[in-house]
Amino acid sequence: MRCLIDNIIQQLEEVQKGKLWIGSTFSSAFSQLDEYSVFVRPLEDMHSVAEIISHLTLWRKETLLKIKTGQGSKTDECAENWLSNEKLRILGWDRIRSEYERTLSELIGLLKSKDDDFLDEHYYDTDFKGNYPYRFVIEGMLHHDLYHLGQLGLIMKYLKKTENQ
Repeated sequence: MRCLIDNIIQQLEEVQKGKLWIGSTFSSAFSQLDEYSVFVRPLEDMHSVAEIISHLTLWRKETLLKIKTGQGSKTDECAENWLSNEKLRILGWDRIRSEYERTLSELIGLLKSKDDDFLDEHYYDTDFKGNYPYRFVIEGMLHHDLYHLGQLGLIMKYLKKTENQ
């Protein structure tokens, strides 16, 4: 049976470019940004769009690793968790966004090969130091995306406010 997996896939796709009740999607947010603004931190303690997208990509890669091998390798303290704007500018926005979209496609493709029973199988989570059902990390990815989508909305409001001053 694939009811739960299909629902998770649909939600992942909707958050990216669907029609959400909350209004904004990653695709709609990206369409309002340019290569310069994605690297701007509107406030000193607020991340840039590029930093957030890089962060989401790292954890999506980590989720792919967990699904493929049964074990992760990263923790919140790892250096790659929050790359600086200086490092990200070297990569460029096109590459950052492309990698983000590639990992999403890979995750969806991998999930399409699974059934609902997979969600109850276990993997070892390096960050949480224990065995967890795959449901934990897969649903966690969706929650993580939504959390940071909200942050993007705030960042974009601040960016517009500073542009108009």
